[in-house]
Amino acid sequence: MSKSNPPSDAQVYHLSESHSGLTLAGALKQLNDGASWNDVKKWISSRRVQVNGNLSLDEARRVSASDVVKLFQRPLPRPVSQEDVRFVHIDEHLIVVEKPAGVTSVRHAAERTLSTRRRQLQPTLEELIPPALAKRLHLRWPPLPPKGMNRGKFRTNQRRRHSPNLAIQNAKKLPPELQIFPVHRLDRDTSGLMLFARTRETEQKLTSMFKRHTVQREYTAICIGDMTPQTIHTQLVRDRGDGLRGSVAGAAGETIQASAVDAITHIVSVEPVGKREPCAYSRIRCKLETGRTHQIRIHLAESGHPLCGEKTYRRQLDGTTLPDRSGAPRQALHSDCLEFTHPVTGKHLRFTMELPKDLAVWLKTLE
Repeated sequence: MSKSNPPSDAQVYHLSESHSGLTLAGALKQLNDGASWNDVKKWISSRRVQVNGNLSLDEARRVSASDVVKLFQRPLPRPVSQEDVRFVHIDEHLIVVEKPAGVTSVRHAAERTLSTRRRQLQPTLEELIPPALAKRLHLRWPPLPPKGMNRGKFRTNQRRRHSPNLAIQNAKKLPPELQIFPVHRLDRDTSGLMLFARTRETEQKLTSMFKRHTVQREYTAICIGDMTPQTIHTQLVRDRGDGLRGSVAGAAGETIQASAVDAITHIVSVEPVGKREPCAYSRIRCKLETGRTHQIRIHLAESGHPLCGEKTYRRQLDGTTLPDRSGAPRQALHSDCLEFTHPVTGKHLRFTMELPKDLAVWLKTLE
């Protein structure tokens, strides 16, 4: 483990192999001589700990070598809750919601076996929608499980049912009217419109539409430098040679290249930000023809114009890091337009979402 020169309000730890497999609480105790278990648990529960740039409230999560843990002197902002979920469209087949930044869209497969208590610490958007939907539709929450399951132990008193802090539930125990099925994702720190199916039949149809690229998605992004309209078409791989996703040109070995997938991003318009010459930042509109993981972030970084606030892909294969002096509060990427034909009714649907306040306020500082 090594300590870097941290900002004045945080201690930064770069974990090593000796910490791999420890719980977050165990690693913090080992890193802080004299700290008690109560001290460590209080740091975590009071929102003072980040792992790899993200708030962590789960003292039992396992850490790995190369993880970066930050211990702050003051509590970080509260995580997104079901009160932050905004519905744009609801019908019996699907819903469209406004995803806030700072929440994971869908829980990773490796975490789906976590207890409800641990998942409750930092719910995903997929887990926050059912209680928010129940409130919107004036349905019971927590709900009774589907017919056929033992309902007796799930009955709750009125005070819990109407608590403003509605607990998440195991998806398998949700009644049909509160079940949702994700058909695409947005990165944790990307805000924007997301589409969820409400039935398995609709899920299959929407998944097929995404595969055929008939769901149109547009993004607003603010990137570094003077970008130009263009189409970026590359082959993306999971490991470009240094552990990061990237285009095939940066991968090592034919086996890795054989797993490459098409990735196409259309940069359809560019607007310079500010009056500096040459242009320091650009506000761009992107249309996705394919929807690969981190596609826009990778394509912009590889073009030499990474997103403002980009944490991962500013690092180049040669070890250099592209500078970012923008002061962006997070990665400046927002999915602001979703357009498609309803898979059941055949109606044409188009939804838009304004730039969130955090990006809008920051953007004014660049002008």
